[in-house]
Amino acid sequence: MRKHSRRFQQVLQQIDQNRLYPALEALDVLKSLSNVKFVETLEAHIALGLDPKYADQQLRSTVFFPKGTGKIIRVAVITKGDKVSEALSAGADIVGSEDLIDEIMKGRLDFDKLIATPEVMVLITKLGRVLGPRGLMPSPKAGTVTTELTNSINEFKSGKVEYRVDRTGILHVPFGNVSFSLEDLQLNLLALQESIDNNRPLGAKGKYWKSIYLSTTMGPSIQVDISLLKEGIV
Repeated sequence: MRKHSRRFQQVLQQIDQNRLYPALEALDVLKSLSNVKFVETLEAHIALGLDPKYADQQLRSTVFFPKGTGKIIRVAVITKGDKVSEALSAGADIVGSEDLIDEIMKGRLDFDKLIATPEVMVLITKLGRVLGPRGLMPSPKAGTVTTELTNSINEFKSGKVEYRVDRTGILHVPFGNVSFSLEDLQLNLLALQESIDNNRPLGAKGKYWKSIYLSTTMGPSIQVDISLLKEGIV
C-alpha cells in the first residue's frame, strides 16, 4: 500500500472523498490547501470511454488555454533555408537542421516542444526512439509539423498545449497553477472540455466522459461533477 506524508494526510482529511464537487469549488479548495514551497501546477485527469488500441479511438490534439499555462515554454525548431531565420525571429529558443538532429541523438533535450517543417521530417524519423517516449516527436495532429512557424511558435509559447490519451484512455493535462485566479482557471478548464468534446474520435461509443479529477502537483485529487462541468456551470 502506498504511504503518504503527514502533510499529505492532513490535506487529504480536508477533502470529502465521497462527494462530487462543482469544478469551481474544487479549484478553490485545491488553491487553499496548497502548502508547499513552490507554485504547484493544477492538473486535470480525465477518464474517457476510449480504447486507444483501436485506431479510431485514439485522441491526440491540442488546446489553446486563453489564460496561458503559467510556464515558460522552450521551443526548438528543426528546419532548413529561410525558415531558420523565420524561427529565430519568431522567438524559438533553439533552431537548427541536421546539426540539431545530431545533438538530439546525442542526448540534447533542453526544450519543451519540438516543431519541424515537413521537408525535414524524413530526417527526424530516426529520432523516434529518443523523442517518442517523451511525447516530443513532431506530428501534424499536434500542430508541430507545419510551414507556419511564426504562428506555431507564438501559440505554444502563449498557452497552446498538446494532449493525448494514455494506454488506459486517460488524459493528464496541466491547465494552470495555484497562483491563477479562479476565473482564469475556470476559463482554461472550459477550453479543455470544449476541445475534448470537439475532437471526439469517430470510434468512441457509449459514455464518452467517465470521470474527471483535479489535483495539484503534490496534493490529493478531487472528483468533479461531470454533468455540471459539461453544462458550463462550474
